[in-house]
Amino acid sequence: MPHLDFSQPPFDVLSLAERQSIRKNTQIRYLAKNESLPAEELQCLYVVVKGQIEQSLNGEFVASYVGSNHADGLNNNDWFDSRRLPESLVKDNQLEPESTPIQPYQFRANEETLLLQVAGDAIDKISAQNHLVRQMLSDKLPERLKALRQRRHNKMLEPDSYTNQQEVQQIMLQPVIDIHLLPVHIVDANDSLYEAARIMTKAGLKHVLVRPLHGLDDLNDLDGSQTAQHETRLLLGILTDTDICRAVSDRQDPATTPCQHYANFNLRTIKASDEIGDAMLTMTRYRIHRLPVIDKSGDVVGVLGQSDMLAHIGHHSQLISIQIEQAQDLSSLDTAVELIGRYIRAQHHNGVKIGNISRMVQTLNAQVFTKLWQLIIPNEVMANTCLIVMGSEGRGEQIMRTDQDNALIIRDGYTHPDLEQFADTFNSHLATLGYPLCDGNIMMTNPMWRQSLKQFTAQIGLWFRNSDPMHGIYLSAILDGEYVCGDESLLTQVRQHLELAHQQADPMFVRQFARAALQFGDVNQWWQKFVPLLGGKSASSDIDLKKAGIFPLVHGIRTLALENNVLDVPSTKARLKALVQVDAMTQERADTLLEALEFFMAQRLSVALSTDDKHARQVDPTTLTALERDLLKECLAVVKSFKNQLRQHYQLEIA
Repeated sequence: MPHLDFSQPPFDVLSLAERQSIRKNTQIRYLAKNESLPAEELQCLYVVVKGQIEQSLNGEFVASYVGSNHADGLNNNDWFDSRRLPESLVKDNQLEPESTPIQPYQFRANEETLLLQVAGDAIDKISAQNHLVRQMLSDKLPERLKALRQRRHNKMLEPDSYTNQQEVQQIMLQPVIDIHLLPVHIVDANDSLYEAARIMTKAGLKHVLVRPLHGLDDLNDLDGSQTAQHETRLLLGILTDTDICRAVSDRQDPATTPCQHYANFNLRTIKASDEIGDAMLTMTRYRIHRLPVIDKSGDVVGVLGQSDMLAHIGHHSQLISIQIEQAQDLSSLDTAVELIGRYIRAQHHNGVKIGNISRMVQTLNAQVFTKLWQLIIPNEVMANTCLIVMGSEGRGEQIMRTDQDNALIIRDGYTHPDLEQFADTFNSHLATLGYPLCDGNIMMTNPMWRQSLKQFTAQIGLWFRNSDPMHGIYLSAILDGEYVCGDESLLTQVRQHLELAHQQADPMFVRQFARAALQFGDVNQWWQKFVPLLGGKSASSDIDLKKAGIFPLVHGIRTLALENNVLDVPSTKARLKALVQVDAMTQERADTLLEALEFFMAQRLSVALSTDDKHARQVDPTTLTALERDLLKECLAVVKSFKNQLRQHYQLEIA
């Protein structure tokens, strides 16, 4: 008699007592070919021992669940919870009014099928006391994806190890205000360095904030209570003990030298509600050690110190940043790049969410590109150009070194006879470091991507006016452009022109732009690859994660962002956040789309780390665990619903 395999999910985390309870509430269920589960039996969890079950909704194919007889080497039998309703799918897709009754899924046997039927109330009882089971069987996609991140690296999950790994993720998502902040001490810009040093010593700090001179007159017009509230909203600067040492080395008299001569007024800040991961990225990217923390009213509530943050999260990406900064040649830079690869593997192994990994890798890669560019060019080129990255690198979604996408924006009127050679050297050195050349030639070695600001803006105007499919690709690239180094104002002006060119474009342009998200055909074609042929496995059962999942989501969201004039942020996550803010999308829908995108990204990374496939686009569903297959099906269903949403919204007929 068939029995449950307690070495496979979701049953491998059960205690002895829970296993005994499951056994008592499990029975064999046989379905003849074309027989469906009746409504009264849609209250159970089923494991497919042999045969094949087709899941549908209102006559439309949704997914297929197979037994081990259909393919060699399956890790375990598929399972499904017949109680799970398509409520989230219908709600997210917004295709039906809220009053429309939610129809349950239908389950039909495509052939003679043997199932293990586990009573739903027994599952509920165990789920109530076992959070691991509850997470794996949750009807919320983010919860099941969280469970998958743990399962990939732990054959048998223990509650303690699970908690430790979750803690890493939770810490990165905590608000900055959760960290112990240094107190706020402010001096006037015309106060002496001696006075600032005295305050630092008394407070036990290595810095003070500095109030600029231009705000003093404004403060004189306010009463005492207003002054205290207003002063923190001024453009503050910062003075550190290092600055005072620099003044002494310059033989300045601390008693008479005003703070403004040595303070830095180009101050980076962070919101109290921002995540700790965002603070880490800011400090790493700009190589700073202190961040004033701003509350909702614009007041400085404290200063986040780098040492306090590192102590709080125990992160080591800063070490890689230091290695990059200290690199003096290509060889030493190559060592730092290898450290990034180790960092990715370690973070993925520790169960850190793929979005956090990719954004930190974006920051570290940007430092590599900056250092390499600095090693190649003279300072005057740096001051008169802006180096940007595009594509997945620009969006902060490239965790594998696939191909380069970069460009150089040149200040109008500036020329240098060796710019072409600098670009060739930069791209070839990046290839040597393991960042392959772009097959589409979207790199600064291509004159199209190495132009003056005026030429770039003229080119963008052409892309909006022309129906050439390649122009849509070029426009997508520049929309994803992100600053690396040089004069950032040049990129800002490009983005401003993007908005202007979009406003002047044909209103039908966005509709045509959206077509690319649907160009790879009906997602049902991908679903069918889960269904083995009668004569054995399909000759090509692999699913292209990029075409079937990543590209439709990224480009569809990019299109919605373009339609809603969200042009100042290149990342998919930031675009989703902005779309929610302008009421173009619900928060729940945005969260679901982001979770699905990050699942596909994580799956690609898993393939890359376990095989020699550097592009890591293809995944064979039969090599996945039942939990991974279940989530892959659901994430593809999210893509399908999103494409239907785009098709309806833009009135497109592409299949």
